[in-house]
Amino acid sequence: MRDGVPQDSSDVLYLHDLKADCIIGIWDWERQTRQTIVFDLDMAVDIRAAAASDDIRDALDYKAVAKRIVAFVESSEFRLVETLAERVAELVLQEFPVPWLRLRLDKRGAIRGAGQVGLVIERSRATP
Repeated sequence: MRDGVPQDSSDVLYLHDLKADCIIGIWDWERQTRQTIVFDLDMAVDIRAAAASDDIRDALDYKAVAKRIVAFVESSEFRLVETLAERVAELVLQEFPVPWLRLRLDKRGAIRGAGQVGLVIERSRATP
């Protein structure tokens, strides 16, 4: 590992400040109103084939990743940010050629007086 990234995947594609609105929280009022969640993702990917071919088919399509995450989050209704973060990480690892990711989830406005509240998780694809 180097800087938290497995050495066989030294390239990192990042997708930061991705916003999606969803029902999230444990309080009754939170179950009645959509809240904006902000994601930062750092994803291990080998870019050499894409760089050599200059063809999107050889690259991780970050637009597809973003659209899939937003669609999933906006249709979700979790109580805990921990659950939402775990499910988003699972989705990316299962549906895209990403062996490792770091996901930062920010539930802005969760605590009065705090600009940002959230968590950071790192996950790797299970090896068979």
